[in-house]
Amino acid sequence: MSKLSYRRELVPSDPAQAPVLIVGQTGHLKELPFERVRCKLEPRVSAEIFEQAKSVLHPAPTDSCSLYLDLAKLAVLPTKASRHNSESRGHALTKLVQTHTSGVSESIVVVCDKENLFASGCAVARAFPLYSRKTSKAENGVTSAESVAVDVEFLLTGDDCVTKEDVLVLESAAKGIRLAAKIVDAPCSEMNVSGFLKEIDVVAKELKLTPKVIRGEELKQQGFGGIYGVGKASNDPPALAVLSYEPEGATETVAWVGKGIVYDTGGLSIKGKTAMPGMKRDCGGAAAILGAFYAAVKCGFKQNLHAVFCLAENSVGPNATRPDDIHRLYSGQTVEINNTDAEGRLVLSDGVCYADRNLKASIILDMATLTGAQGIATGKYHGAILTNSEQWEQKALIVGRKTADLLSPVPYCPELHFCEFKSAVADMKNSVMDRGNAQVSCAGLFIGAHLGFDYEGAWMHVDMASPVHNGERATGYGVALLLGLFGEHSGADLLKHVAEAAASGGTVKEPQHKKARVN
Repeated sequence: MSKLSYRRELVPSDPAQAPVLIVGQTGHLKELPFERVRCKLEPRVSAEIFEQAKSVLHPAPTDSCSLYLDLAKLAVLPTKASRHNSESRGHALTKLVQTHTSGVSESIVVVCDKENLFASGCAVARAFPLYSRKTSKAENGVTSAESVAVDVEFLLTGDDCVTKEDVLVLESAAKGIRLAAKIVDAPCSEMNVSGFLKEIDVVAKELKLTPKVIRGEELKQQGFGGIYGVGKASNDPPALAVLSYEPEGATETVAWVGKGIVYDTGGLSIKGKTAMPGMKRDCGGAAAILGAFYAAVKCGFKQNLHAVFCLAENSVGPNATRPDDIHRLYSGQTVEINNTDAEGRLVLSDGVCYADRNLKASIILDMATLTGAQGIATGKYHGAILTNSEQWEQKALIVGRKTADLLSPVPYCPELHFCEFKSAVADMKNSVMDRGNAQVSCAGLFIGAHLGFDYEGAWMHVDMASPVHNGERATGYGVALLLGLFGEHSGADLLKHVAEAAASGGTVKEPQHKKARVN
């Protein structure tokens, strides 16, 4: 397990003792003088070797060059980033760090502009997952988990500098990202509902908060038919958990609602043997919200912020919900179940309704690994956003690019799509008639229906089923997005800057070839 430390300036080190990776865009590296990185490379690398290495880098789309054995390396990010990508090249940065770090205590030097500092710092964090049950042989023959220290250092272009506050923001965001990824990577044998509640307790204690938990039969008694119906077959009871941060002087209330299906067998509409592996990731939305909530509070959130976790294991058993069953959700509306594998929308419907009715939130965002169709519609890297607010949609798209938690919009049109849920015996079914008709939008609209299409506040639904992981590892997707999207309410200038850039429609790109300097 790697311990990440973010630093304002370069700390002298010998590559033979602490390997170093220097990474940046082509223009930034070309203008980077040896003097600025001398303290990380000498006595192993001379100025001549450094300049020669820079001259042979030709990204296609990335490239790298060894400066000293495998202990000092120079890597370059892609030259171009299209308008639907992040200027930080965050995904490429994560991949380069994963590829070129050595697994021992080392340094990573990121050369970038201040505009991309937050996204770059988050991208590095994604390269160092926390969860592992691998063992290694210690000298005495006893198996133990490895722990190494990784220093993440920055060289900013122009006259910008990394402040102490920036470091605190990056460390909080990194901790949130790695926490979210750890929860998603952990199997249900460890990260069941009780395990997730323990993670919530840990965060609550650090933030000096007390979580509210409604669990098991109490859910049924209080009318949470969605969460209870999905999770009642499991030996580990379902739960609704809420973390609330309410600072003095707050004038607005924001609620983040997360889908926390700790494992999804599909229920009686059971998944096949190839579709079920990986369903430990179905709690990715709730995990991201927990990580983002931690970081947001640490960074001085100034408004009321509630994190609502809808936790359940969608199991098979004698008490499982059957197709044809009818549940009454917290909204009071009835739902005919025609697909027990469309369970995430049921728990989230209870969650958003609770956020409105009980928490009086004027801005509600739910986040979920909701549909396989999301990956088809918007791909592996871009989450899908559905919202009743054009203003928030545009802001979210820009913040996605500023944080490298990318987003793409899907149509919000309940008058054309919600008819897909028509039922003869209940207010609605839980799965669509036509799976070829805007399936991502329809799934989100089901949730919106329980909030009410006449809801006067802003509602956003983020489906991140594909971006939640890259291969067999979780990405921590959503943490940076939420921090940037609500950065205007933060006490941290770095997050405010992300939000302000989005509010103004983005900023003009800075010149690509500024000289880098140590701050």
